[in-house]
Amino acid sequence: METYIDVYISSDGVKSSEILKILVEMGLKPSIGDHDFIYDWKGIVSIEEEIQLIDKIQEKLRGTGVILKFKTDR
Repeated sequence: METYIDVYISSDGVKSSEILKILVEMGLKPSIGDHDFIYDWKGIVSIEEEIQLIDKIQEKLRGTGVILKFKTDR
């Protein structure tokens, strides 16, 4: 499974280079194309595990002005 993350950055928020650093440190891979980042689960995971990842990303980016969109495919 893979989770795709689209990042919408506010001009009043944290610089995009800082957002990139945070997300890469969390194990997300930058991507060029339809989505900004990809998280490869290396297998099938439960909805609960997916939500835990999303919660962690939200916590790390709290206060940055970033808006996130998530999509997971098998």
